[in-house]
This record gives sequence, C-alpha cells and structure tokens, in this order.
Amino acid sequence: MWGSPALAAIDLSAAPFHLDEAAIAWVHETREALSPRDKLAQLFVLISRGGSEGELEALRAFKPGGITRFFGPDLEDEIALMSQLDGAAPVPMLVSADLEGSRMSLPFGTEVPNPLGLAAVDDVEATTAIATIMAEEARALGLNWSFTPVIDINRAWQSAIVGTRSYGSDPDRIERHALAQIAAFQANGVAATVKHWPGEGYDDRDQHLVTTVNPLSLAEWEETFGRLYRAAIAAGVMSVMSAHIAFPAFVRELDPEAGAGAEAFRPATLSPLLNQTLLREKLGFNGLIVSDATPMAGFGDWGPRQETIPQCVIAGCDVILFSDDANADLLYLVKAVADGRLSQERVDEAVTRVLALKAAQGLHRPDRPRPSLEAARAVLGRPESRLTARSVTARAPTLVKDVAGLLPLSPARHKRVLIFSTGAVQPFAPVPLPLSVPDLLRQNGFEVTEYALGMAVDPKNFDLLLYLLAEETLLTRQRIFLNWRELTGSVFGAMKRYWYDLPTLMVSLGFPYYLHDAPRVPTYVNAYGSNEDMQAALVEALLGRAAFSGTSPVDPFCGSDQARY
Repeated sequence: MWGSPALAAIDLSAAPFHLDEAAIAWVHETREALSPRDKLAQLFVLISRGGSEGELEALRAFKPGGITRFFGPDLEDEIALMSQLDGAAPVPMLVSADLEGSRMSLPFGTEVPNPLGLAAVDDVEATTAIATIMAEEARALGLNWSFTPVIDINRAWQSAIVGTRSYGSDPDRIERHALAQIAAFQANGVAATVKHWPGEGYDDRDQHLVTTVNPLSLAEWEETFGRLYRAAIAAGVMSVMSAHIAFPAFVRELDPEAGAGAEAFRPATLSPLLNQTLLREKLGFNGLIVSDATPMAGFGDWGPRQETIPQCVIAGCDVILFSDDANADLLYLVKAVADGRLSQERVDEAVTRVLALKAAQGLHRPDRPRPSLEAARAVLGRPESRLTARSVTARAPTLVKDVAGLLPLSPARHKRVLIFSTGAVQPFAPVPLPLSVPDLLRQNGFEVTEYALGMAVDPKNFDLLLYLLAEETLLTRQRIFLNWRELTGSVFGAMKRYWYDLPTLMVSLGFPYYLHDAPRVPTYVNAYGSNEDMQAALVEALLGRAAFSGTSPVDPFCGSDQARY
C-alpha cells in the first residue's frame, strides 16, 4: 500500500515504534508530501548552539530532521527557541542531547551522577530514579531524544573515550543499568539510543581521532556486546548509534576475500554488513540507526565526504549526525541519488524511520504539549529531584585501598593539608575548572595550601598530602594518565614521592585507573565525577560522616597486584 517492498517490510506497528493506524498513515502521508530535497534534509541532525533568533533563521533555511542542542545560559531564550521549532521545518524536529550526567548534566536542572558513578552505587532503583529525573527535565526543555545509554564495555582501561561514560566492565552490571535507563527514558517521552555499535571498549583509542577496532571473535562478541544489544532491542530501545568502529571478525566470516584487506576495518557507519546484515537481519532491529558524529576522524579516514556521506546512508544509517557544511553534504546526497549510487527506495526507507521516531514521540499530534517557561521552571531542579540525586551521589565514592589506615581525616590529625591538583579537566573548557574540595576542607577546619608551580615543598610543614585528580571522559585525548610532570611542574618534581614522609591520599573525581601510574600510593579513592554534589559527597566520606558505600564497577588495579599494596 505504501510504496516499495522495502517500505512494506518496515512494520511500524511493531517494536520499537508501536504506532497505531493514524500514526502510520501520518508517517507515509508526510513522507510522500515532502519534496525530494526535503526528504534528504530529514536525514540530518545538526548541531544547534547560540541565540534563538539566529538559530531559527539557519534552521528555516536548511529544514533538518532534527538538532542536537548545546544549551546557553539563558533559559528564557532556550525555551523561546524550542517553542518555535515547529515552524522552522515542514515536519516537527527531533531535539537531541547526550544525557550522560555529571559535568554533562543539563543546565538549569539537577546535577546527576554519570554512568560509572551509578554503576558504583549498583542499585537499579537508583538508576531508574536518576534516569526519570533526567528524562522529565529533558522534556521540560523540549528534548525528545537522547544519545544514551552507553553500553560499551570498559575493558581496555586506558580508553579515554569510554572512561566514565559506560556502566563499567561487567556485562551483567551494564545490562541491568542500561535497561533501567532505557525504560525510564522512554516511559517519560525521551527516545533512548544505545551506543557505540558494534561495541567499544576493547580498543584504547578514540573514534574522534581514528577508526577503532572491536577485536573480539564472533563467539566472544555474542557473549558480550551481542548479548547487550539483543537485550536493548528486546527492551524496545528506539535507536542505535552506529559508530566509527570496525568489527573484522564478522566481515571475515561473511566475506573472507574482503576480510583479507582493508575492508575488514571499515567502520560500522560505512558498512552494510554491520548495519544491515548484523544489526537489522541477525539481531532483528527495526528502529532507527543514527550515525555517530561524521566530522570525526574515524569517519573521515575512509574517504572524501562526497563519497562517505552518501555511503553512510547506503550502508544503513538513517540519520547523518552533524556536519561542518550541511549544504555541501546535502548536495552530495542529491548527486548520489542522481547518479544511482543512492536509491530513492533507500532514501524513503530512512525517511520513514525518521518520521516513525517522530510519531513515536508524539510529534505528529497537534495537541501535544509545547515547551513553556512556566512549565520548565516548575520541573527543572525541583527540590525533591535534587534531594534524590544527592542521596544517590552520596553512595558512589569508593574506597579502593587504605593500607596505612589513614581515613577518616580529621583537623586534629591532618590540619595542614597540601593539595596537588589538575583541576577539573573538561573537553570543551580551554583551562581546567576549579574544584570545590579545597574550600570544603577549609570550611571543616583544615588549613589548605594548593600547590603552585615552583613552590618549595617541605613535608615538615604539612600533616597530609592530597592528590586531587578530576578528569572524566575526554574527547580527542588519546590517553588519560597521571601526568606527574604537569602535576608538579618539573622533571624533578615528577620523580618525587612524599608518602613515606607525609600521610598521603589520592582521589580521582573521574577516571578510575590512576593506580596504574601510582601503584604505591597508600590510600586511594574513586569518586567517578567532578560535579559539585559529588565533591560534597566525597568530603563527607573522607571525614567519616558518611560511609564509602560504592563498589568498583571496573578493576581499579588495572589487572596488576602491584597496586593492591
């Protein structure tokens, strides 16, 4: 009834869309009413930032299928933009974000733990409560789609790009919390996305810089990532993010000749075998496939954009995520349709899934609630939401080791504190952000000295040395490690160890693996995130006013017994 066999094969009444007859009719009628150019524009999700007036003009000119919004500091202006999006394109837009918590919590709203912090708490009810807060606040801002949860497995522990974004290294724990997040998001009107297909975490490199590789055999993959993706699909996850990750074992199994060369290392974003054959046919995924960000080097490594952008859609991605020049990328699709590389049937199939996701989110309903300043202020940062988030956050700090019996700290025994700190290192901040822990210690009666480059250190002048590190997952940072020279300011400072002269504590408010670089530090704590609530929770635990109740969701000893003692 609705066109080609490919379109007829998409069962919009089935999972994950579950559309009724009226919504299915809207999808097909809306698709057929679009011009060829506007159909292609529906395949783009563009970055949106800046004030509402300029943004609306740009969106009206391009008419994308959706945006990923990077919010500014003015809530009123943000709501003004969201309330006018419907008029900027022929079809209401998907509005997305990476809802990952901690420093990536939504502005204006409630600070929540990141996935690794939630995994340390390891309470599915707590994860459900946090995900519900995130979804309710996202909807109040006009968001309807999140590129989470991350179901990568943090086995290559030096990976800076997995880091604190996943639920750790145990597939059982990842599955429990990811399914809880999916259910809470989608019950509250935010479509969830599992990523990074076909599975990241066994390669310690970063897709922003290089095509990474999933090195598992097919049997190993089925026991880990295959299990996780099948569980998410069975739970009705709306979308999967196809990433710049190769999976040579699957390619070699299906096509040994291609697998003998470079084709084995083609990223999923450009691979029909990984998107169509494995994800759609073998795993039975009927939802929307969105590419990972196409300006990444892991995508650009594979050819000029006039070739890779059409190939992304040909290979099975229904949405092209981000573009440095959207008009040029759109033209590449137009040319690919004209010369036959990209069939109109494949375009219509992709548009159908984009529209189906919109209908599943209720965007086809003229009476759906629209964002308003009053409603947003009533939901964002509610006292009860903040109380819930703080109570969960307080359960995350994890005492990894205290071989010297240092804790708890007290001003009576440790009054004079020297702090070496990186500050909070963030992907888009030009310099590290200051941490609150030093001031929190001062408020509790400690005399705190923050190390400055060139400062002479005499252990006799202090009662405690605190190494305070705060690096969460970073983009385009190939490795996270304890950079002793940067921390101390010199070659000779980098080689100096004080813990036989001075009680010493090392705390990570982020990356949980610093024992690899400091295996002999006697007392070590992981707190997973550097948001303000986590810093406050950390200090409460350090002073013995709260228990260290977190359990490590990864191996903080990095596979080495050296770090245990």
